[in-house]
Amino acid sequence: MSSKPALLILIPVADKFVAQLAAGYAVQYLPGDPDQALRDCTSPAQIRAVLTNGSTGLSAAQMMRLPALGLVCSYGAGYENIDVIAAKAHGISVTHAPGVNNATVADHALALMLGISRGLAVLDRGVKAGQWQNIRGERPAINGKRLGLLGLGNIGEQIARRAVAFDMDIGYHTRQVRAGLPYRYHATLTELAEQSDYLILACPGGAATRHLVNQDVLSKLGSQGFLINIARGSVVDTSALIDALQKGVIAGAALDVLEDEPIVPEQLRRLDNLILTPHISGRSPEAQLAQHNMLMANLHNYFCGQPLQHALPATAS
Repeated sequence: MSSKPALLILIPVADKFVAQLAAGYAVQYLPGDPDQALRDCTSPAQIRAVLTNGSTGLSAAQMMRLPALGLVCSYGAGYENIDVIAAKAHGISVTHAPGVNNATVADHALALMLGISRGLAVLDRGVKAGQWQNIRGERPAINGKRLGLLGLGNIGEQIARRAVAFDMDIGYHTRQVRAGLPYRYHATLTELAEQSDYLILACPGGAATRHLVNQDVLSKLGSQGFLINIARGSVVDTSALIDALQKGVIAGAALDVLEDEPIVPEQLRRLDNLILTPHISGRSPEAQLAQHNMLMANLHNYFCGQPLQHALPATAS
């Protein structure tokens, strides 16, 4: 039996980071479905820490299959599928890493907005296929257009600051008005969508935001409007989005996240007015290193009995 504390990793992590973790911990690297990982785990009774993220999560039932578990680390800011209340009830600490990838996510949001509005993916394929003249139609610009932000936390604010450089008129919807900001507040999401040319989703995932973007919101965004999602796939009703894209209810969409990722519905694969990226908005060398360093610090602190960074309270939701 190893003298190193046992760590179960449920998400994909760069090889160099896994190697660094393995130097100090007895690592079981089983990215994918947590239930399958727990079935494949050779010594679940020895696991003292779990590395996951908001999308993969860790349920109360899964925690109970790890009797020695004392720490759950989310590799990023999100933690919506980690049962924080159950963890606290069983003396399990939960940490996350807010802020480490805000800039990278905001950059990616702007890239998606520019990419879908200017039709970059379709134009690239067309030029490579020898269709230079046939595809030189007009494409909408973002300069001076109306940007709506669902969520105005750290990432939303960074997106807004970038959009200001494009002279965009910025509005937002949150549960409460954000005092001291120059952007227009909209009391409802439908009102925000109706007053936006581009609607960017930058809110948390979880039950409270599930399918906030539905058929009604998409119809308000309209046939000249674009949807960009760097939040969570669950925020968008996928069936409603597919219908809206197929029928021209909205002009297009760019998604970094999907409801059932990594599964991509066949209807989405066939759409030219859609750009998809594989949930990488937060991935840059700088952001990955910052996340990893925070993880390493929290593992060290936990096993040395020192205070944790960004530990979540039992009331977190």
